[in-house]
Amino acid sequence: MKLPKLEILPVQNLLLHEWHDDQRAIPLSKHLENSGVLRNPPIVSPLSDGSGRYMVLDGANRTTALKQLNYPHALCQVVDADRVGLQLKKWNHVLWGWEPESLLASISDIPDTTLREIDANIRRPQRKWPEKTLIWLQTPDERAYVLRSKPSDLTGRAEILARVAETYVRQAKLDRTTAQRISEINESYQELTAVIVYPPFSIDQILILCGSGILLPPGVTRFTISPRALRLNYPLERLRENKSIEEKNAELEVWISHLTDSKGIRYYSEPTVLFDE
Repeated sequence: MKLPKLEILPVQNLLLHEWHDDQRAIPLSKHLENSGVLRNPPIVSPLSDGSGRYMVLDGANRTTALKQLNYPHALCQVVDADRVGLQLKKWNHVLWGWEPESLLASISDIPDTTLREIDANIRRPQRKWPEKTLIWLQTPDERAYVLRSKPSDLTGRAEILARVAETYVRQAKLDRTTAQRISEINESYQELTAVIVYPPFSIDQILILCGSGILLPPGVTRFTISPRALRLNYPLERLRENKSIEEKNAELEVWISHLTDSKGIRYYSEPTVLFDE
């Protein structure tokens, strides 16, 4: 049994790759302090620039909570970008509670872009999208639109995607969805605004953007890793102690060894559904 790679890292070296509402971490901060343990470690991947920084793949709330609580170190599951078992999928956004016309007008005002209506019946796999196509969206009347950008470089496209999300994150209610057509969700929401389909990115592209300080819209990436370290319940006091990171990692190895020797670790080789979360 090969265990996931666990390592204690400086909190200041953990970078989010999507922009994030820090207020979402406040309830978790209180829960962490009350529980006294880090139940599930964030998943991170090292940047390739030699800076010692890591991109948070999963666990933005936990990472932000630890920063807010002034913890110097965090216990993380470290995964290399080319690791077998790491997959990047994506979410789209479904919006409701805002007038579709207002959304379209706001997106149309974004500089260096062109929003135009297209035939909603055209189905083109996203891997075949032209490079300058940023989003595909559909309104409740089943009219479809694409937004195209003048910048064709990765950085320019990502910055415009952030501006797209800024037009609606505080105006409309938002859910993540795998749906790509309004017909897939129109019976699940009232006062629908639109469904917005985002382009796919590769892991390497997101690492580049993250290292450059460019954040993607919230909730459009979905990383999965196998195996995943869960229910670690590592004592938070050990992360706060005034010790070097080398000392803390040595203590972590001993702690994991004790768990292994006492058969306190269970490995699931198949997809597992937990009912006590």
